[in-house]
Amino acid sequence: MSARVVVLISGAGSNMAALLDAAADPGYGASVVAVGADRPGAGGLDSARQAGVETFTVPFADYSDRGQWNAALSDSLAAYRPDLVVSAGFMRLLGAEVLERHTVVNIHPALLPAFPGAHAVRDALAYGVKVTGATVHLVDSGVDTGPVVDQVAVRVEPGDDAAALHERIKGVERRMLVDVVGRMAREGWSVQDRQVRLGASGSEPSTSTPTEYVAEENP
Repeated sequence: MSARVVVLISGAGSNMAALLDAAADPGYGASVVAVGADRPGAGGLDSARQAGVETFTVPFADYSDRGQWNAALSDSLAAYRPDLVVSAGFMRLLGAEVLERHTVVNIHPALLPAFPGAHAVRDALAYGVKVTGATVHLVDSGVDTGPVVDQVAVRVEPGDDAAALHERIKGVERRMLVDVVGRMAREGWSVQDRQVRLGASGSEPSTSTPTEYVAEENP
């Protein structure tokens, strides 16, 4: 049986689209059962509907405080009985109301713990690093502080601006997120002392061949 996945987005949802494409393969191990957003105008909602996936919105502005919004989002997620929730460009911090009921995975455009937050690519360039990258991590109550599931490096090229660098990182992000979500769905996972292990028991590191995610040049 495929793992049930709900994807959360705030915008166009390119990572969501990659997950939908992957989930069309019965061997992937995960089915995207719904796509949710924090605003009705999120462009990815239309793409999800066109793909035949249910959608829902929990607008932040409709609630008087963050706790009420988190509780409403948690209830909306629970209606789809997800095995995994994927934050794919979802630009809201999630509270205990969500995280105590659901396992959430996020993709971040930097090598955490370096450069957390909403401006990771800009911050990495401003610091002058020569290598940055992307991280898939489990979400906890902090800002990009959850246990790391996978990471890949992306070199900063001479002349890069934030837009060019971010485009190369996005290409890596899509492939890594698809791979990690599929492996979590097929193999299961466990966490001990911030170490995330993929596999049903989590007692031994995975023996599968590591996947390489090559950064693409801008078209």
